[in-house]
Amino acid sequence: MFQRRKTRQIKVGPVAIGGDAPVSVQSMTNTDTRNVAATVEQIQQLTIAGCELVRVAVLDSEAAGAIKKIKDQVSIPIIADIHFDYKLALQAMESGVDGLRINPGNIGSEERVKAVVDSAKVKGIPIRIGVNAGSLAKKLLEKYGHATPEAMMESALEHITILEKLNFNNIKVSLKASDLPLMIGAYRLLAERVEYPLHLGVTEAGTIQSGTIKSAVGIGTLLAEGIGDTIRVSLTGDPVHEIRVGYEILKSLRLREKGPVLVSCPTCGRCQINLIGVAEEVEKAIQHLDKPLKVAIMGCIVNGPGEAKEADIGIAGGKGEGLLFKKGEIIRKVPEDKLVETLLAEIDKL
Repeated sequence: MFQRRKTRQIKVGPVAIGGDAPVSVQSMTNTDTRNVAATVEQIQQLTIAGCELVRVAVLDSEAAGAIKKIKDQVSIPIIADIHFDYKLALQAMESGVDGLRINPGNIGSEERVKAVVDSAKVKGIPIRIGVNAGSLAKKLLEKYGHATPEAMMESALEHITILEKLNFNNIKVSLKASDLPLMIGAYRLLAERVEYPLHLGVTEAGTIQSGTIKSAVGIGTLLAEGIGDTIRVSLTGDPVHEIRVGYEILKSLRLREKGPVLVSCPTCGRCQINLIGVAEEVEKAIQHLDKPLKVAIMGCIVNGPGEAKEADIGIAGGKGEGLLFKKGEIIRKVPEDKLVETLLAEIDKL
């Protein structure tokens, strides 16, 4: 297990972030928040997938007011994503939102910031400072020439200082970029300077395939260094995919145990069954399970029980058949056309 960076712990609703809390997985709706029914439906699907926190865009007063109706119908904390208009932050908090994503330096005068902070203090609502490489202040771009890790860290520290001067430290911070060295460098620098929990993400990561790879590399690198307390995988597509990828990243580093882990070999000339089809069918069938379980789909006896002996259950392909094994011990032979059916039945027993 990796040695995680020690941070303060905050709470978004009942969900603890930082300290000794597990790394949480969150997402953001891509519905119009003013469409309550569509937003509720999407949050419910995200919740089924394992989402622990969800962010919604608050574009106007109608969207801020819709939060109350949405909260009445969902079970996970809601974070309001707000830019520039402090009144929307105040209204979202009156609607019962559990957290804010807002940059205090972008919402106007000190009086306006204080109004938001005072309300957040009373209601126990945390604020996420969200620094983005694509929207750094002009003075920082002039100072550093372009977006750099140092510029992003300085931006975060400026926003943090605004809140700290108002005696507010119920804070988490993100420093997102689509460029991985920039994103990783910025988080590393800030992690050395503050004790606030960090929200990890690669912004504008891309489609499900390319975005998954970029997110796994960027988020995974930092998590492996002990940096990161909550994550959001940003993908162009159904946000439910973000949750699945998020948990796969955490499971690969043994930071969370939620649902099964599928181990499968890449196949080679020794394989004499349709292993790709079997692996895809099994993966689809078990993706809804919550129980931590290691399932191995191996192409031959060479890569079977021996290399996958730590798997709870698995199959190793033969010629038109396969061996069913548990914890490295062979149980019986199964015809190829019965492999998936038999394996899933055994998984159900477990």
